[in-house]
Amino acid sequence: MNIADIMPFSVLVPLIAAPVCALLPGRRLPWLLCQVSALASLVIAALTLPAALEGTLSYAFGNWDPPIGIEYRVDAANALVALLLTAMATLILPWGRLTVDQEVPERQGTFYALFLLVLAGLLGITLTGDAFNVFVFLEISSLATYGLIAHGRDRRALLAAFRYLVMGTVGATFFLIGVGFLYIMTGTLNMADLAERLPAVADTRTVRVALAFIVVGMALKLAMFPLHLWLPNAYTYAPTFVTAFLAATATKVALYVMLRFIFTVFAPDYSFVALPLATVFLLLALAGMFAGSWVAMFEQNLKRMLAYSSVAQVGYMVLGVSLVSVLGLTASLLHLFNHALMKAALFMALGAVIYRTGGVQLANLRGLGREMPWTFAAFALAGLSLIGIPPTAGFISKWTLISAALEAGQGWLVALIVITSMMAVIYIARVVETVWFQPRPEGAAAVREAPLQLLIPVWVMVAANFYFGIDTRLTLGTATAAAEALMGGTVSGGLQ
Repeated sequence: MNIADIMPFSVLVPLIAAPVCALLPGRRLPWLLCQVSALASLVIAALTLPAALEGTLSYAFGNWDPPIGIEYRVDAANALVALLLTAMATLILPWGRLTVDQEVPERQGTFYALFLLVLAGLLGITLTGDAFNVFVFLEISSLATYGLIAHGRDRRALLAAFRYLVMGTVGATFFLIGVGFLYIMTGTLNMADLAERLPAVADTRTVRVALAFIVVGMALKLAMFPLHLWLPNAYTYAPTFVTAFLAATATKVALYVMLRFIFTVFAPDYSFVALPLATVFLLLALAGMFAGSWVAMFEQNLKRMLAYSSVAQVGYMVLGVSLVSVLGLTASLLHLFNHALMKAALFMALGAVIYRTGGVQLANLRGLGREMPWTFAAFALAGLSLIGIPPTAGFISKWTLISAALEAGQGWLVALIVITSMMAVIYIARVVETVWFQPRPEGAAAVREAPLQLLIPVWVMVAANFYFGIDTRLTLGTATAAAEALMGGTVSGGLQ
């Protein structure tokens, strides 16, 4: 048995474990099964990445060779995303157990079963080489995500889940319509086969419309400005455990799918000529960077502040794509990975604050840094990565993006990247000033530091932000290989 044969089990393990998890009683057993499943998927993803860097891996389900059967096709790009998904799940689960006990005291079997379905769905989207299979896993992960968000203690979580349901359904429908048009024109759903058959029908309006539907559908899932309206409420009112995991993973998978279709199925020579994607992406990326950062500077709820910060960070990723170069795409993929590390650390630190205080309204946190020093020190250090201060992972992302802008002769973009980074300084510094330099209100109840079960995973995530800012062999090396593969169209060369 080679690595390609065990690759599908990274999806199958959480998918099979989910219904078992739903039937388990109590709190400990569902969490334990969830943790073991995520760890098993992580081991498989970690074994898959080195093999994928040497060449594209393929697995045909049921021995039905593609394009007839469903194929899992893995190269450096989706192997990196799969490793990110499984690593985030494995690291966030030990941290999340206490917060889930507090925020979701009952029916934890169902809660963890939904989490496993989200993980399986996101992994399936990432690994499959079949366009319709992407839609199927998209629905599995989306439906489970709606359920997880609705578990929030605040009743507004139900409205946030409903809004996410509506906008997510619109996005998935747009994607399905685009895939349907491609099937009508080519008679195949296998992505590699699509890339080979599309040149014969490339000049038709139907193919251009299909590309437009797929891009808009994924832009909704990605929360790309101005299609981000579902994200702030979903992140704010979901249980903290859910927010931390979604912020680190869900939008990244949507970006991966968009890149896969633009660069591998349609190929950049077609995508950026048939539609003005470079210009549209550039304008929307800049708008998202400024609008997201601007709103974040004035938000009083820290979960909501980080949600709008995510809208700005998505802008950086899309900006790299708009440069249509290997270095620009490398910057996007690198920030996709590094943003997951920094945003997970920030939301996990806020989760520790919520565990002790019940909320994260800035006005209620005055002087709390002296009572929860380790928690807020972790928040401040992760904030340095969000801003892009060396030697953090965030600095590597932004430095690569700046290099890509200079390489493209777009030096003016450097000034805009620096300005929006300074806006991030303002909203992170506002928190630091409030919790460390303002006095605790008179009569305020004493608050203890977060327990070690919450602190240790947070600090592991903070350490990862600094480690990947110093040792970039895994992240920068893999992102470069993935960008070269996508720009070169490793599947077939696509439309030329």
